[in-house]
Order: sequence, then C-alpha cells, then structure tokens
Amino acid sequence: MNELAPPSGRPLLIVDDDATFARVLARALTSRGFEVISSDNADDARALARRHQPRYCVLDLKLGDENGLRLIPDLQALVPDMRVLLLTGYASIATAVEAIKRGAHDYLAKPVDADAVVRALLDGDGPAEPDDLVDAPDAPLPLRRLEWEHIQRVLTECEGNISETARRLGMHRRTLQRKLSKHPVRERPADQ
Repeated sequence: MNELAPPSGRPLLIVDDDATFARVLARALTSRGFEVISSDNADDARALARRHQPRYCVLDLKLGDENGLRLIPDLQALVPDMRVLLLTGYASIATAVEAIKRGAHDYLAKPVDADAVVRALLDGDGPAEPDDLVDAPDAPLPLRRLEWEHIQRVLTECEGNISETARRLGMHRRTLQRKLSKHPVRERPADQ
C-alpha cells in the first residue's frame, strides 16, 4: 500500500513534447490517484494552469524549441502553490540549481518511474532541512563530466542560446551542438 496519496480536487499538469512519454506517465499517475491534464507546449500549459489551477506540474526541460526553465516562473505566478517537478534527459548540476532558483520543488533525470515522480511531488511540502542535503562525493568528477557540467552552466546562463554559448566557450557552434546531442557522461563506480 502506498503511504503517499494525492489530494483530490486539483489536477496534475504534465508538460512534455514527447507524446508517448506524456501518455505513459499520465496513465501511470492516473492509476496512482491523480487527475491528469497534459500539454505539449508552454502556451497551452499556461492556459491549462490558468483554467484548472493544478496542484502539481511535471515539466520537461526541453519543450521543442522552448525551455522548461523559462516556464517555471510563469506557472508559479499563475498558481503560487503549485509544486513543480522538472524532468530532463540531460541532467546537470547547473540546470538543477537553476530549476530550484526559478521555483521548481524538485528535479529528476530521465528515465524515471512513476513512483519516483509521486515521491518527488508528495514528499516534504516544506523547504529542505540542512540535514536533508546530500553530501558531495569524495572522489573528483571525471574530466568529461566536468566539461559537461561547465557547458550546461554556460548554456543556462545564456538562456539556451547555442550561438552565444559557443562564443563564450570559444568553440565552434557545430562542435557545441555535437556535444549537446550526446547524453551526459555517466560516472563509473569507484571500483572500476
């Protein structure tokens, strides 16, 4: 039995341009007691938020040409008590920090299962306590992972503008696009 149950009365908004992922997640969250509404773009998400006043939002970082980070403050302005969970297939420390700064309550990397989404949405309605913070790893990050984090930080500072990011990093735009098209570098366990 799941000890976490969604409150009834207000829906959960899924904003993701991947129709298959959104449909599967909506079905899984509906089976866990949520009333789900969905959008595949920022304009529709704003309209749905205004009309339905959702209690929760599961938001994708990349919405086609749009950036989910930019949508967080708009959704918070429309529904101040909405809990926003940002999902991304391109996780980085920079985007996680920026998401929290902009008002997201949590941040998860794809692939993610519905139970993790429910936990992130329903656990701890208040701000994190100092004891809840995760300790930094003892071992330094691999060089490729540090490069990925740096690129993501500069990309966030440039609000997703590839040309400006490439200029600031001193690399060709195509080189940057190639690096961004790859998934983030995974850290290997210490025993390998």
